[in-house]
Amino acid sequence: MTTYDYAVVGGGIIGLATAYKLLEQNPRVAVVLFEKEETVGRHQSGHNSGVLHAGLYYKPGSLKARMATTGIRMMTAFCRENDIAHEICGKLVVACSEDEIPRLKELQSRGEQNGLKGVRWMEPSSMHEIEPHVAGIAAVRVPEEGIVDYGAVCAAMQRQIGTRGGSLLTGHRVQALRRDSGKWEIQTSRGPFAAKFLINCGGLHCDRIVAMSGAQRQTRIVPVRGEYYSLNTDGAKLVRNLIYPVPDPSFPFLGVHYTRMIHGGVEAGPNAVLATKREGYRKTDFSFGDVWDVLSFPGFWKFLAKYPSMTAYEVKRSLSRTEFCRSLQRLVPEVRESHLGEGGAGVRAQAIAVDGTMVQDFDIVRNDGALHVVNAPSPGATASLAIAEHLLAQL
Repeated sequence: MTTYDYAVVGGGIIGLATAYKLLEQNPRVAVVLFEKEETVGRHQSGHNSGVLHAGLYYKPGSLKARMATTGIRMMTAFCRENDIAHEICGKLVVACSEDEIPRLKELQSRGEQNGLKGVRWMEPSSMHEIEPHVAGIAAVRVPEEGIVDYGAVCAAMQRQIGTRGGSLLTGHRVQALRRDSGKWEIQTSRGPFAAKFLINCGGLHCDRIVAMSGAQRQTRIVPVRGEYYSLNTDGAKLVRNLIYPVPDPSFPFLGVHYTRMIHGGVEAGPNAVLATKREGYRKTDFSFGDVWDVLSFPGFWKFLAKYPSMTAYEVKRSLSRTEFCRSLQRLVPEVRESHLGEGGAGVRAQAIAVDGTMVQDFDIVRNDGALHVVNAPSPGATASLAIAEHLLAQL
């Protein structure tokens, strides 16, 4: 069977960036990337909001903070070099009540500590110059944030891998792994291969790849579906760029927000509900194996015990357009239910520990002859090239 120096599992944006960077820095190595779908970037990379995150939210010194601030600059440079549609349009994070002011000030401080440039506190009069229809009593302006076509980024990375002599094998689902005599024997749906080193960028299935490699799953991927509405023409006129709320400390997600898309239109969302399939983009999608994987994991029940009211509210908001609209009206009061059309959905691969704690930072685990990216949700797409360089440094 064919033997490679490096095998990358997963053709999402992080796997693609990793294979690309391996070949860019080491032109003579033999690299193969296995992707189970017939095209790359089909899941998290192709079902996100298309935002370039600059590093406002993340704990200073964390991998997320370092790689978001570095990654957005690497990503925008990659887009310029490959003629990919992108725009640094800036973002407003809006406080709608007095109790959110201290948290907003903390976000501003985090952004400044993380190296963001031009982060600015705004009163309502200044806010309305940027977003005339926004509500709120104060905001932080983040000028370095932007929007991008991540599908085009994935396609460009695929081309770069091919140009540099890498092998990108779509339709190759990894089914078994075995470490023997210093190399990995890799059984795929289209035959066996071998590699000296394995890099697991399996996204929604990364924990299963960990188990397949013979290591113990220290965390479990719990799939979280985020649902969006698309604003019609009248609704889209109320939003110029990116409008975000101050995150609620009682629930570890950003909250619904407004995103202008790079090719036109405005999306509103996402919420955060348990997906009943790891790649379940519709409410009716169901996988017994995926559901059992969650329900049999003690960490999931401990997570629910920590956030019972917010978890229930997210389900309610998922089922009620009226409730979803009410959340959006906190930021832009003129938005009406009639403005909301059907949008898309994405599924986030969120790692949860046995004690029920959500893994907040990027998490990269090493075992014999392998690196596993076991947690890389947002800002994973923005930071993908920085994550790739970090992985190479571990080698």
